[in-house]
Amino acid sequence: MALHIFSCIGTYENKMKITSDLLAFSVNVNPVIIRRLLQQFKAAGFITVQRGTGGLAMAKPMEEITLLDVYQAVECIEDGELFRFHENPNPECMVGRNIHNILDGRLQQVQQAMEDELRSVTIADIVTDTRRCISEEKRAASEKKKAIST
Repeated sequence: MALHIFSCIGTYENKMKITSDLLAFSVNVNPVIIRRLLQQFKAAGFITVQRGTGGLAMAKPMEEITLLDVYQAVECIEDGELFRFHENPNPECMVGRNIHNILDGRLQQVQQAMEDELRSVTIADIVTDTRRCISEEKRAASEKKKAIST
């Protein structure tokens, strides 16, 4: 939903006022859910929100916000750890006493790879792709209309 919201902002920002109702319509959820996400974006410094008729605006350029930034702003991860791993495996069990030795390093590698990938994509990249898809859709609809009228 977070990326959907940013795609809407990037697509509609100069065309209409961006409100939680508009975003809720696009995402197809209750505006309360959108408002909660917007508060998280605001706390992260991504947007500014004007109550009433003001709408919202980007507080930071989309080129400077990565998918990792968004993930960290909206997901509840403790101590920066992507994977929650139980703390007290049974030391009386052969698997239990070895499971951290087996998995800790691997899970850290997976988390690092995911973070590196998320860090390599910006909100601006997502908005560019959104605009491209909308343009292609409009072009295809126009071509179809021309073909039907001919």
